[in-house]
Amino acid sequence: MNSFIQPIAVKLHLKLQQVEAVLNLLAEGATIPFIARYRKDKTGALDEVQIQHIQDEAKFLKEFAERKEFIEKTITEQGKMTELLQDKLKKAATIAELEDIYLPYKVKRKTKAIIAKENGLGPLADLLLEQRDIDLTAEAAKFINEKVGDADAALQGARDIIAEMVNEDATVRAKLRRQFETEATLQSKVVTDKEAEGIKYKDYFEFSEPIFKAPSHRVLAVLRGFLEGYLRIAISPEEEKALAMIDELYVKGMSTCSDQIRKAIKDSYRRLLQPSLETEFRTALKAKADEEAINVFAENLRQLLLSSPLGSKRILAIDPGYRTGCKVVCLDEKGELQKTDLIFPHESNRVHAEEIKIKNLVEQYGIQVFAIGDGTAGRETEQFIKKLNLGLPIFLVNEDGASIYSASEIAREEFPNEDITVRGAVSIGRRLMDPLAELVKLDPKSIGVGQYQHDVNQFRLKERLDATVVSCVNNVGVNLNTASKNLLSYVSGIGATIADNIIKYRTEIGRFDNRKQLLNVPRLGNKAYEQCAGFLRIKGGDDMLDDSAVHPEAYSVVQNMVKDAGVDVKTFIGNETLLKTIEAKKYASETIGELTIKDILNELKKPGLDPRSEVQVFEFAAIYSIDDVKVGMEVPGVVTNITRFGAFVDIGVKQDGLVHVSEISHTYITDPGEALKLNQKVKVKVTDVDVARKRIALSIKQTEEPPARKQQNKFGGQLHGKPNKPKPEPTMNDALAALRNKFGK
Repeated sequence: MNSFIQPIAVKLHLKLQQVEAVLNLLAEGATIPFIARYRKDKTGALDEVQIQHIQDEAKFLKEFAERKEFIEKTITEQGKMTELLQDKLKKAATIAELEDIYLPYKVKRKTKAIIAKENGLGPLADLLLEQRDIDLTAEAAKFINEKVGDADAALQGARDIIAEMVNEDATVRAKLRRQFETEATLQSKVVTDKEAEGIKYKDYFEFSEPIFKAPSHRVLAVLRGFLEGYLRIAISPEEEKALAMIDELYVKGMSTCSDQIRKAIKDSYRRLLQPSLETEFRTALKAKADEEAINVFAENLRQLLLSSPLGSKRILAIDPGYRTGCKVVCLDEKGELQKTDLIFPHESNRVHAEEIKIKNLVEQYGIQVFAIGDGTAGRETEQFIKKLNLGLPIFLVNEDGASIYSASEIAREEFPNEDITVRGAVSIGRRLMDPLAELVKLDPKSIGVGQYQHDVNQFRLKERLDATVVSCVNNVGVNLNTASKNLLSYVSGIGATIADNIIKYRTEIGRFDNRKQLLNVPRLGNKAYEQCAGFLRIKGGDDMLDDSAVHPEAYSVVQNMVKDAGVDVKTFIGNETLLKTIEAKKYASETIGELTIKDILNELKKPGLDPRSEVQVFEFAAIYSIDDVKVGMEVPGVVTNITRFGAFVDIGVKQDGLVHVSEISHTYITDPGEALKLNQKVKVKVTDVDVARKRIALSIKQTEEPPARKQQNKFGGQLHGKPNKPKPEPTMNDALAALRNKFGK
């Protein structure tokens, strides 16, 4: 790993000491959240993203070194290693360069060139490459034998040998790759007679776009159409330019031999080079598009998991429905199920009876809040509850994934004696109480905040989403005495087995009174304790610090501060005035540095504070279906999903509307995430309604006044400030270089 430190530091613009510290901590088994939170003094306060990048780069460099070692060994065993070849391998910086060098030495199936060589046509190919003025037919005739029927067959075989030589030329491939990077286009056409069947891909029936400009959502759409058999695709620069570049390297004149070389080059390009590089670039484009889509999904998931929690309230949760009725559950402050019922508020002859039933449940269980699923019949059920005039807050809760949870093994384990409708209603209520604690029970892909999530690399998607969940859980912290097994399993250093052991031990002892008791949990040793202790909270325990993000390893530091302040712990913690007088440098040591001390002081000002904002009641406009939506309306909405091409907004009807990226802000933005967050409350204007296709187009910027134009001076420049310039998009050169490094293998 030591050999990786410098290249990683250079690439990521970090100090050598920072990279070395992170790699050492990772090698010791430390987790990313732990390193970011509790080892700032060693890493120079690197955040989770930077630490993740170091880990990713180290992984790539390890795989790259292993591949290079394999190639060197293989060529050496063939007895073909030379000093020049060794030098080329040493200088190779990407997987693509390594593979180009290795290509001529790969064991391959019997190609046309191999057959031609076996037929004795190698010397004829060498003769053609000399490109002298010769009697071509006469020379070719000398190679006629029982396997080579005539002069034309001999020339064809010689061209096959040259075509393979051109294909395996690392210089040709490098130059052609650069040409693809800067000039290639992604083209798609509809497959003959598939127009009607593949109508959803109509935008791509005759499509062409430079690959360095193609955004991720269009790449994924085209590739999906291709995989489903509706589109034919091609990726290439202009053939004439590609051939001219190769001709320049191989063609020496205008002899008849030169004509043969040109034919061989054209064959090499069409049969070998172009298909090979098209596959490489299609893979690179897919990887780039995957990564962008995964980034979008991960950021959306992060925002969703960190949604505002209601906290400990007695909730009446409703899973709405028409024909089958609305499933009602009553939950206590801990989210425990108290009562289940079924109501039919949308049948006119039963409304009065159901009103009485709800009022009785509210009184009997001391209900403080209503939580209503936002799916089918959600708005109508909300209206039913509002008409009761009970004076209690009513929340519409996003129920994406609730049905998946209700049928899951986790739900069956939690509620073995309840049916799926009850489980779904409980999930809706708990999701309002604490979105993070409830959503960790779901496969993140089922939550519905992604972009083409089923088309991207599923291993990479799971890896990234799991890391996002871990980050969110540890950022918020977990109540050790109330957390579910699923929530505990995401805490740094714990995992599923230890989480299960914690639950069993908690059941056995009743509750945890201090963090040290964790060491009594089977299989939770000192290393796991070090990693997890700071992220677990104990409310009302033996030590006030156990309900904070202060790590037990730093308790003695706090005790010294308390002693020097001349007060007791209870007076010291939360006393901002007193804490501001503490000098961090005074308490820093070799093991706990100044950065960590500052973190401790900040934590002690508001120990155990939930970093999430408070939940707020939101009122939709009085529209309930797409038929009520009219062009020109201005209505409130909630952002439910963010993609690269725009944001989806719930305006209170079944179909979310789309705000295209161009309709979000008066200032130029390329990413909706620059201006919007998930669950953000916005005002939108309806710009188009397609009832047949159930599509609603919205605008945010049309509800806002454009910023006043600034006065210009006589030279045409602004008197105050500089104009906003569009952000330059990364070139395909940059993208592909990065992708070859990261995904080339």
